[in-house]
Amino acid sequence: MSEELLLARINHGFDHLDADGDGLLTEHDHVLMGHAVARSLGHAEGSATEQRIVEAYLAIWRDLHVSHLPLGTTAIGREQFVSSTRSLADDPVAARAVLGALAEAFMAIADVDGSGTVDAGEFFVFQRGHFSALSRDDADEAFHRLDLDGDGRLSADEFVSGIIEFWTSLEPDAPGHWWAGKPPYSI
Repeated sequence: MSEELLLARINHGFDHLDADGDGLLTEHDHVLMGHAVARSLGHAEGSATEQRIVEAYLAIWRDLHVSHLPLGTTAIGREQFVSSTRSLADDPVAARAVLGALAEAFMAIADVDGSGTVDAGEFFVFQRGHFSALSRDDADEAFHRLDLDGDGRLSADEFVSGIIEFWTSLEPDAPGHWWAGKPPYSI
C-alpha cells in the first residue's frame, strides 16, 4: 500500500510541476512556476523579485533535471519523472542530495521575511503558487503536521524533511505526505 501511495504522490506532484499541462516537464514549466509563485507571494509582474524567483526555478531546471535528460531531449515525460523520482526512495543519500538542494532553493523563496524559517502564511502563499486549488484550511493542516516541534514555524530542517518525505517516503504516516496539502492521493 505505501508503494502505491508514494507513486500517487509523485504523479500528483508531476501534475502540478507540469505547469502548462502538456504532459512534459520542461524549462518553460519552470518559468511558469516561477511566475505563479511570484504572483502568489504578491510580487509585481516584471519586478526584480519576480525575475529572481523565475531565475531560481530555472536554476532548479538546469541543476536538477537537465543532467538527467537523454541526449538531444529537452523534456521529461511523466514515466521518466516517476521512475527517476521513485528511485530516490531506495537511495536516501541521493534523495537528500537532490531533494535537499531543491528544498533549500524553495526555502529561500518561501521565506519572504528572511527570518530563516517559514510561517504558516508564507507556507500557504508559496504552496498556492504550485497548488492553486490549495485552501487555507488544508494548508494550515499541512503546516501543522510539518511543524514537528510545534513552534509555529518551519525550520530549514522541517521544510527540507517535508519535501524529501513527500517525494520519497514509504512510511504511511510520514508528515511529508502533507507537503502539498491534505493528501488527495487516490490509489
